[in-house]
Amino acid sequence: MRVPVPEVIAPAEELGRVHFVGIGGAGLSGIARIMLGRGIAVSGSDGTDSPTLDALRALGARVSLGHEASQVADVDTLVVSTAIAQDNPEYLEAVRQGLRVLPRSAALASVMAGRRVVAVAGTHGKTTTTSLLTVALQSAGADPTYAIGGDLSATGVNAAVGEGDLFVAEADESDGAFLVYEPEAAIVTNVDADHLDQWGTPEAYAAAFDRFADRIDAAGFLVCCVDDPGAARLARRHRDAGRRVITVSSRHDAGADVGPDALAGVTLWSPGDHFLADALAALAAGVELGHDPEALVRGIAGFTGTRRRMERKGEARGVRVYDSYAHHPTEIVGDLQSARLLAGEGRLVVAFQPHLVSRTRIFGTAMGEALSAADEVLVLDLYLAREAADPAVTSRLVADAVTLPEGRVATCALADAPAALVERARPGDLVLTLGAGTVTQVGPEVLRLLDA
Repeated sequence: MRVPVPEVIAPAEELGRVHFVGIGGAGLSGIARIMLGRGIAVSGSDGTDSPTLDALRALGARVSLGHEASQVADVDTLVVSTAIAQDNPEYLEAVRQGLRVLPRSAALASVMAGRRVVAVAGTHGKTTTTSLLTVALQSAGADPTYAIGGDLSATGVNAAVGEGDLFVAEADESDGAFLVYEPEAAIVTNVDADHLDQWGTPEAYAAAFDRFADRIDAAGFLVCCVDDPGAARLARRHRDAGRRVITVSSRHDAGADVGPDALAGVTLWSPGDHFLADALAALAAGVELGHDPEALVRGIAGFTGTRRRMERKGEARGVRVYDSYAHHPTEIVGDLQSARLLAGEGRLVVAFQPHLVSRTRIFGTAMGEALSAADEVLVLDLYLAREAADPAVTSRLVADAVTLPEGRVATCALADAPAALVERARPGDLVLTLGAGTVTQVGPEVLRLLDA
């Protein structure tokens, strides 16, 4: 559900008791955690229980399972996830009462008030780059408040209140949320057409990033990774317009302001040029904010990753299992590059769950082509999320584009995936689960079956 952004967004301290509908999601749970850290009364509801809900309860949130109108009886402000339906009883009751209703973007803007905001945007790599910048700044003594679209492996949380004046935030373009913020500085990792159900065309999608960059404070700066053509064009346009722009690249020959030598001798938590580019962007932003480069590099060198971003789940009987959030062809290419390096002499066995009907309709063939870099591929049934099923768009659209020999690519249901992966994997292999949906459940079950 899309809730309009109010013309004036009140600071979080003026919102009264805040109730989150869909509080267990990555975005809303982080905002709720920050509000709780500032002493704001928080309640919320979600459809299923989870460790995230348990953690919020431990911080003082009143969290309910299921959605009932009575749960907003003593609420002043309602925050609504985009995954919530129009007929949600809590939303309808809030409207009936005339309560303040905010989308996720406005709620995040409310907790940003009074802080120096650094917003991290881009089609791919937002979560990793936001995480890297956060730990780099912490290493330099900045202690920022942060809100990330995934849990830091080191802390196990996706958001926290810091004592410093900086607020580091992942800025999501999928629903236009990043056009609500007014950052002092920003990073754009790449501009690679996605979410066309929201934006319509690649041109409109790219134009949204221009509008985002226009929202940066006139005295602020923009960091762009010029490995990506879209981000390189964005950098040129805004540098020509007089904005302070810092370019980074994982390539020595790119002519960027910050190149790979800036992290020479540093072994990152995961191989791959895209992860190096993310680290360079975080370093460039930290330096531009005035922090000691050596301290920032120490933070980056000690970074242990973010959950669901090439996350090692474990090893059993000589088979290593990793999980990653990749759901776009470009992300699949990058993660398979990294996984191939991690696999060494072993084979790469991949289970991929396509995410969204609209994305699969547009990019399904490219997804299959990208998956062809693996040795064996399972394509799981589509994860529908916020869209209705379309009989013409299935996992076969992806599987049929995989160019591996017969017998090395197959489709299967989520429930059958763990056993199918165990049947294919051999000692020395690396199993990688990919996708933005429920495929993350598969890796632990693979390890359990291997142990058994």
